[in-house]
Amino acid sequence: MDEDHDRMYVGSKDYILSLDLHDINKEPLIIHWPVVPQRKTECVLSGKDTNGECGNFIRLIEPWNRTHLYVCGTGAYNPICTYVDRGRRSQGSHYLQAPQSGGRTSRAADYSTTSEPLEAKEYIFRLEPGKVDSGKGKCPYDPKLNSVSALINGELYAGVYIDFMGTDSAIFRTLGKQTAMRTDQYNSRWLNDPTFVHAHLIPDSAEKNDDKLYFFFREKASEMGQSPMTQSRIGRICLNDDGGHCCLVNKWSTFLKARLICSVPGADGIETHFDELRDVYIQPTQDTKNPVIYGVFSVSGSVFKGSAVCVYSMADIRMVFNGPFAHKEGPNYQWVAYTGKIPYPRPGTCPGGTFTPNMKSTKDYPDEVINFMRNHPTMYNAVYPVHKRPLVVRTNVDYEFTTIAVDQVAAADGSYEVLFLGTDRGSVQKVIVLPRDDLQTEELVLEEVEVFKV
Repeated sequence: MDEDHDRMYVGSKDYILSLDLHDINKEPLIIHWPVVPQRKTECVLSGKDTNGECGNFIRLIEPWNRTHLYVCGTGAYNPICTYVDRGRRSQGSHYLQAPQSGGRTSRAADYSTTSEPLEAKEYIFRLEPGKVDSGKGKCPYDPKLNSVSALINGELYAGVYIDFMGTDSAIFRTLGKQTAMRTDQYNSRWLNDPTFVHAHLIPDSAEKNDDKLYFFFREKASEMGQSPMTQSRIGRICLNDDGGHCCLVNKWSTFLKARLICSVPGADGIETHFDELRDVYIQPTQDTKNPVIYGVFSVSGSVFKGSAVCVYSMADIRMVFNGPFAHKEGPNYQWVAYTGKIPYPRPGTCPGGTFTPNMKSTKDYPDEVINFMRNHPTMYNAVYPVHKRPLVVRTNVDYEFTTIAVDQVAAADGSYEVLFLGTDRGSVQKVIVLPRDDLQTEELVLEEVEVFKV
């Protein structure tokens, strides 16, 4: 979404579309970006084209600067990236110019604004010739695998599977001036067959060195023993993480994760868990450090079909990340809260920030901090939703929620959050949640629109 230019960009198989936000039905601007015939032939010969996967599925579209996008596609199982000129004709081409920023970890590109809609002929929407580079670590090989990304100050952070077979999952940092980084490879304590859902930068304080990038995903829970079940997670890293000096070289040394719980307590005290995170929406507030987190969850397994929306506060999330670490003495031991001495600086703390002003890099951290991080990436406590219950619940229906967007609407008696909930049957429900006197809430479906048939 590019509100400054009143455009929305959509990636599909072999195509990138630019849609007019003022009239979404207007003929879009289109870029055709297929793979070369030789690459498609090689992909087909490798046996990967059973369902038409040997195309260039556009999976990453990020704003690079005022005039350009950075886009990546699967490239018929050989990921590729390039720049797209999306400016106005008077702006010319400046794709080699670094992203606009006020510092190392600026939170947004400095886009120019337009006072009125432009005619399509005034737009430039084209691939920059000769600027194709590798998409490894940025975009998956397999179009069926989810990936997430955030381009911050010229550095691309991505949650992605980075190999041909789709077995090596990682949170990666590429581009930019900092060291290329990733999560510890094939370490199931860090990531265990994850499905990435969302990534978002949320500042911790006024000090930019404290800025953290949060990742939302679901994965097999390694702490569940021989029959791991799916659990939803929130993970985070410091933007200025440089890895360790001797251990975790070029690996994140501030990566932590915690379980996200969305459940309904039953009359017998047993909770029904909605374990599979499907989508996340970050609702900004006046305090940039404390947005409201909305998550859509569904039920794993085939016992019954259901989905829910849960809401989380950053205060609760930070409390969990400042709490005890999960610890396990050995293969036959249970996971417990770590009660030993916590090394200094506390694992997960950003260098040069509020609590470590004299440590300018994670490479300055003692080895005991880095080793502790490698073996204790998971927090012992879980993050529970506001009021310990979902905002919206659907059970015993023939559909599930899959996506969410939230809008704040002003009314005479205050402001209300209006939820737009996409379903797996191709419809969107417009739902408002009203407070009641007993501290409970009541949901009201305002309308349901069929977007497409499934």
